[in-house]
Amino acid sequence: MTRKRAFGTAMTLAVVAGLRMTFAPPAVTAVLAQSDADPRVADIVAAGKIRVGLGLGNHASAMKDPATGELRGMAADLARALAARIGVSLEVVEYPRPGAVFDGAKTGAWDVTFLVIDPVRTAAADASPAYMRSEFTYLVPKGSAIEQVTEADRPGIKIAVPRGDAVDLTLSRLLKRASLVRAENQAAGIALLRSGAVNAYAAPRPTLLSLTSEVPGSHVLAGSFAATVWAAFVPKGHDGRLAYVSAFVEQAKADGTVARFIAREGLRGIDVTPPARQD
Repeated sequence: MTRKRAFGTAMTLAVVAGLRMTFAPPAVTAVLAQSDADPRVADIVAAGKIRVGLGLGNHASAMKDPATGELRGMAADLARALAARIGVSLEVVEYPRPGAVFDGAKTGAWDVTFLVIDPVRTAAADASPAYMRSEFTYLVPKGSAIEQVTEADRPGIKIAVPRGDAVDLTLSRLLKRASLVRAENQAAGIALLRSGAVNAYAAPRPTLLSLTSEVPGSHVLAGSFAATVWAAFVPKGHDGRLAYVSAFVEQAKADGTVARFIAREGLRGIDVTPPARQD
């Protein structure tokens, strides 16, 4: 074969190959696009979206702008970052409060969520390494007789908590004498404290620090009744997805992403957790 003829043949083959790629059926194109996807999240890439459960209520989870409908908060920030890393769109599965998110754990309503770790939750879904930590404590009104955390667990004391939130689960195990008043959301719990219907409101320290202005004269107790850490959760039976999300969390801690989100959301009294131990 002459050099000219060989060159012509090569060009023809190249053009044919290009035409095959250009006019490939959509299904074939989708398969080709997914061929380099991480197999641990192949199902999410195939769906073209990741469903993230977000509970409204505070900046450690998610808050919705009443005017624009825009979601912000640590969990919302991490959800967007995770979707971008995988290369898919984000579909928010919204819940009225963080404690309601796990209603969808067993029904497959979401692929991932970001919440406080609790034994009740880890029984229903698998958790990644933690990405930030703080403490559970109390917000008490002006003139309160409760000066120490231990003084809150007394007969006749009523403590408001958001129903089903991690602080509700924790105090349900810890309290011996005080009683819990479960509010449907954070706003309702603070309204109970403001009206005098309860003696204290319990939540993570950063949440309470942001709420002091809503109850004039109130203050956050210096001590704590439990440590609290946040992690990503994946429904049981998705080990590959859990490994991918865990790697995402560790990278987000290492490259400063988590720290930047904490600063952007104005979360006082909260820290990035150390790197997870490598076994």
